[in-house]
Amino acid sequence: MIRNKFIVTFFIVSLAACSNSKQFNLPVSSSETQRTGGTNFYKTVAAWKWAARDSLAVQEILAGNIPSFLKKFVAVTSTIKDSIGISHHAVFYVSPDYLAVGTNEDWVRIPLTPMAAQKIADSFHCFLPTRKMVDLIYQQAAVKLEPVPMYAFRDSSVTMWQHHLIIEGQRKGRAGLIAGIKKDVVLSGKISRDPKPNREAIYGWHQLNGNPIQPLYTGHINWWVDYSHGVRLIYRKIKVDGKEMDYTDVLKHALYQKLLCDEDRCDFYKYSY
Repeated sequence: MIRNKFIVTFFIVSLAACSNSKQFNLPVSSSETQRTGGTNFYKTVAAWKWAARDSLAVQEILAGNIPSFLKKFVAVTSTIKDSIGISHHAVFYVSPDYLAVGTNEDWVRIPLTPMAAQKIADSFHCFLPTRKMVDLIYQQAAVKLEPVPMYAFRDSSVTMWQHHLIIEGQRKGRAGLIAGIKKDVVLSGKISRDPKPNREAIYGWHQLNGNPIQPLYTGHINWWVDYSHGVRLIYRKIKVDGKEMDYTDVLKHALYQKLLCDEDRCDFYKYSY
């Protein structure tokens, strides 16, 4: 359990639903010189298998070794109409990029298993997105990049590092909510209905035409993680029709769940860790 200064506290910057960002006190060390840079992280785990890499990444992230820019979450909106034509609106806040290790000057995106992703999300009072939320994030992103598939040693740390560097070459320093660079680890009731145990759900990696490369998929065992996977955090408190609700209550609500989920059955699901 993360305690004291490492517990995420939500700071309200604005109560207005139109606010485009909120600042989170994620556990980032006040001195960037005290943190291990992303380059050294990948040098350390270059030859490691998934379990050891996952363990170190969780340890570093929960200790506050993440770039400071990740704590400024960005507002994303969703709108639906009910059966009589009345519009309903939600505002949820998402991390501007995928989970990473390091400082603002030396950071790297880290693909993680869903178990590691869930542990970090729970510790930071966040959750993982649904398929619909991934689509909404892409539609409202400020920076949309062409996916770059890689084919050799897909699950190696070296390939993960190389993919990060390729993305940064594409980004060219542009700031803002970024999308189209990874497949998201998502929440999906499809896992509960999959006949095979210990599944993970992935979705996304949108092309510039708006179509995702990866449809909603639960074919991987839950320890499989490769260079193309990313973990996006969503703050668990969502503003629905002007009132704050926990995401678990939204997903259980017969109408409001449609603001966050487009599956036939929006079962609430969490990965075990």
